[in-house]
Amino acid sequence: MIKNIAFDLGGVVLALSYEQAVRQFEKIGLKDARQQLDAFEQKGIFGDLESGRITAEVFRRELSVLVGRELTMDECYTAWHGYVDYVPKRNLEAILSLRARGYKVCLLSNTNPFMIQWADKDFDGEGHPISYFFDAMYLSYECKVMKPKREIFEIMLKGQQALPEETIFIDDGPRNVKTAEEMGMLTLCPPNNEDWTAALEDLLMSQSQLVREY
Repeated sequence: MIKNIAFDLGGVVLALSYEQAVRQFEKIGLKDARQQLDAFEQKGIFGDLESGRITAEVFRRELSVLVGRELTMDECYTAWHGYVDYVPKRNLEAILSLRARGYKVCLLSNTNPFMIQWADKDFDGEGHPISYFFDAMYLSYECKVMKPKREIFEIMLKGQQALPEETIFIDDGPRNVKTAEEMGMLTLCPPNNEDWTAALEDLLMSQSQLVREY
């Protein structure tokens, strides 16, 4: 029986814009932003930030070296916020509906303090922070490990007090989904920004039918 549903953030809960992020980082002086940034798993100082190996302040200093001038925290914040295209209302409504139906719902995301600083303010445009929508959040920079490593999935399962076979994991990154599947979870891998709500309901219904048959 499915008890736990874990969501990726970028590309699943919110719509991502890689091109917009590239433009924003280029705007503050990172000329090779397209080579530096990644849509699924960051590398270099960007990966160090998202895996919790460096703080936001250290990231600001190191990025300043890369661009050749002293950057402000606000400039770093604005550049990272370039990844955000929009937050589909249907996704938030679906997540709240799942919680109302008794499912444990959590966020499992490779992310960083700048993105969560934004998400903690007015995530839905109605004054609610991102934490309003989830029972728990497992963030790579806090967990000190990034997807697709098994460790972050294990942290999530322990925190949710759920077994892999009781869990559905939704992520637009095939490598992340592969790890979850290898651990025994059910998965959905919708393309970036695609509506996953109907597919999730179909999966939940099929699992409910299996339980009734047994």
